[in-house]
Amino acid sequence: MKFKNPFKILKNKIPSDRISVGIDIGSSAVKIVKLKISGNSSDLLDFVIEPVKPDLAELLKKITSSIDVKIVNTGFSGPATVIRYVNFPRMNLDELKQALRFEAQKHIPFNVSEVNLDVSILKNNLSENKMLVLLAAAKKDAVKQRLKLLEDVGLATSRLDIDSIALINSFNFNYPAEGSPKHKAVALLNIGASFTNLNILEESSPRLSRDLHIGGNNFSQKLADLFAKDFASAEALKLKPEQENLNKTAAGIETVLSSLAHEVRVSFDYYESQCVSSVGQIFLSGGGSLFPGLKDMLANLLGIEVEQWDPFKRIQISSAIDSKKAKEFSSQLAIAVGLALR
Repeated sequence: MKFKNPFKILKNKIPSDRISVGIDIGSSAVKIVKLKISGNSSDLLDFVIEPVKPDLAELLKKITSSIDVKIVNTGFSGPATVIRYVNFPRMNLDELKQALRFEAQKHIPFNVSEVNLDVSILKNNLSENKMLVLLAAAKKDAVKQRLKLLEDVGLATSRLDIDSIALINSFNFNYPAEGSPKHKAVALLNIGASFTNLNILEESSPRLSRDLHIGGNNFSQKLADLFAKDFASAEALKLKPEQENLNKTAAGIETVLSSLAHEVRVSFDYYESQCVSSVGQIFLSGGGSLFPGLKDMLANLLGIEVEQWDPFKRIQISSAIDSKKAKEFSSQLAIAVGLALR
């Protein structure tokens, strides 16, 4: 099966009148979003969040059949993927695609024969006859494994993406004005179970993407050690802290958050050393961001405004869906929304 422009950044115009499904298979949960897309408007028809089980194929078969899904868009993150922002000699897209495999080998840690590659020109008017290019790669073995899993449960795959690109598309669709001068550069921080996706956008266009190896599981494990609880109990404590242990819980969370904030700051410093802009605001998403007070703790650690953003801000929620429940879980669905918008 051939996939067209698998990592392409979302443009303003969305193809009209179609049903599109994004499936985000994380390390701890499967998240599915089903949209009806008409022109530039989208309606949420259904969504599912289910904990990952040992028999992942059976779980997928169960939940996709329950919401009548046959074709999906899916994405990847972690060590099987890489995104690079590279200055290339100025050329048109056809010339770039012809030179891609040779040029890519200079910038990615994999052999080009082992990966699926794609590229997008972000800026073609740099000095010295250069242009800024987004280079994306996903290991073929990981792609084949995912395609086989979905095929085995009766699902066809329409689009492949990288989670960071899906996150950017989701954010840009819902917050199209955030490239304003007030916040010329903003950061998206999606805290998943195993990884945190960090992306820096300048006038809505990506400039830096990293997968940080700290996630919600690290917070839960810290609480499990601190309170001598099993992991599942610590996970529940993270989301609903006991009032009598609130300060101790917050201190445990802040210990891990300090490590995450350090990695974020290193990324900001690198970006700011390469660009004239500085990051003015952080937009949080992901299940690992839901600890009460985490937003304020992160703002204090980094000295930057932090806000939780809503992946359904510009998406109409169907009357058949519990809108309160959809909003409650929306932060965990940011990547799935971006995949569905493809």
